[in-house]
Order: sequence, then structure tokens, then C-alpha cells
Amino acid sequence: MTNGVGARAGWGPGSGLPSFVRQLLAPNPSPMTLEGTNTWAVDGVLAIDPGPADDEHLRAIGAIRYTTITHSHIDHVEGLPRLVELTGAIAIAPTQVAEMIEGAAVIPSPGHTSDSVSFLVDRGGDRVVFTGDTILGRGSSVVMWPDGDVGAYLETLKVLGELEGVTVLPGHGPILPDCAAAANWLLQHRLERLEQVRDALRQGAETPEDVVRIVYADVDPGVRTAAEWTVRSQLAYLRDNP
Repeated sequence: MTNGVGARAGWGPGSGLPSFVRQLLAPNPSPMTLEGTNTWAVDGVLAIDPGPADDEHLRAIGAIRYTTITHSHIDHVEGLPRLVELTGAIAIAPTQVAEMIEGAAVIPSPGHTSDSVSFLVDRGGDRVVFTGDTILGRGSSVVMWPDGDVGAYLETLKVLGELEGVTVLPGHGPILPDCAAAANWLLQHRLERLEQVRDALRQGAETPEDVVRIVYADVDPGVRTAAEWTVRSQLAYLRDNP
């Protein structure tokens, strides 16, 4: 699974993007990153999630004033220092995005990680939300034990579930047309997984590895460790919410 640098850079007919957003796909595909990390440029001013330290990808972002991240995982932030060096951009905290971008709001989105945020941008009814790894373009995100928190993630999905008809611009995977639909599907999926974990415990599972073998039996070997992180987070949640 190989992708050209910036293969989806730009916008135009059929892209599903409003004119103030530009998408660049980083060349770091993997079972964990799907096609690669999505870097988003807003107004030609702000780059969200620079991605890996790949010069060709970073140069394709172009001249910007600011850069920020949705959360601090390496596949989103590794290239940030080099992007600053190449462009002279200022690295800003996620909380500052609303000050720099017209119509933007910052939505704390803990769960995948404790520091995850989403950015909602509304331009005269053209609404998009940058979700990082909180909502992926395909599949479900890892709850990264011990930093991730299942209870916080469930609450985040309820908040994002209010954004009906808002286009999701995720950290990985394709664009989604409706944040509410995606968040509500993920919420139901997470609740079903928790019930499956309860069943596994009733069947005699004693360790996270036991639960993975029962609940995630068909998981891709490339994400088996990630499944175990999620299970550990699920078990921590169930200890407090039996």
C-alpha cells in the first residue's frame, strides 16, 4: 500500500472539500495509519498535523503562518520542527486555533489520548471538523492505555454526535460526510465492545491477552498490540463501571 506524496493535495470537483481547506496525504501508510497521515491546510495559513519528517511532504504544504496538532502522537507531530524550519511558521497550541482562524472553535476530545482535540470551522454554513484520531475515516480508533480513557471517549463521541451534517476531516482515512452519524456509530460500537469484554470475563478471561484472543480474534496482526491497549483501557473502565 504505497501512496504518492501529496496524492490528494489541493481541492476541486469531487474532492468533497470546501475552498478554504487543502488536504495532503503523508507517505507513511501502515495498519495503524491507514493510507497515511492527513495533513490539513486551512486558508493557506494554518497546517494541522504536519505528519512525518518527510521533506517532500512538508514542502508540499507550502507557505503557512502557523502549525498545530490534534494530539501528540509521533505520526502527527514528527515533522513539526522541520516544517517550522522550512516555512518560518509559528507552532501554536491547539487552544490558540480559534484566535487564528475565522469561524473556528476548539472542541476538547479526550479518549484516544488525554490531549486530543477537534477543530470545528464554520464558514457561512460550510462546516467541517478536524478530528485527528478521535474519528477516523475508516474503522475505529485505539484508546491508548494508559493515557487514553474509555469513559472520556464515550463522552467525546456524545459531543461530536451533535454535529449533524458536519463533514469530518480525519487524521487518517477518507473524508466522512456526517460527523453525527460517524460519532453515533462509534459510540454504539464501543458500547457493544464493552459488552463483549464483559462476556469474555464471564467466560473466564483473566488477562488482557485472554480478552484479545476472545473479542479480537479476527484482528489484523499488525494492530494486535493496539487491540491490547484498547482492552486494557476497557478493563480499567469496567473496574469503575461494572
